Amino acid sequence: MDRVTLRGLRARGHHGVFPSEREQGQTFVVDLVLGLDTRPAAADDDLAKTVHYGIVAEEVAQLVQGEPVDLIETLAERIARQCLKHEPVREVEVTVHKPDAPIAVPFDDVTVTITRSRV
Repeated sequence: MDRVTLRGLRARGHHGVFPSEREQGQTFVVDLVLGLDTRPAAADDDLAKTVHYGIVAEEVAQLVQGEPVDLIETLAERIARQCLKHEPVREVEVTVHKPDAPIAVPFDDVTVTITRSRV
């Protein structure tokens, strides 16, 4: 399976279990690895036969900016489901980063990574 990767997509969301996270919001970063067969698109040089990563990026940003959830696990699941709606995509790996998580000790990043595929 071939891979199309999008790394470092940033959007502001209001996800989290604490009221301050819901009220103030914070930046979330999303990495995607989309598994698909790129041969048909490459053979015909045809965007319609692959996944349009620009559209996927916009959809993911809308999800991050959209309805708040408590857990980044839930956000990752929503993103994976949306990616799998694109016909060529057979598998997706989603990593949601929460670099400004409310943690009382120094840290670089918090991430959740999930992999989902078509049933």
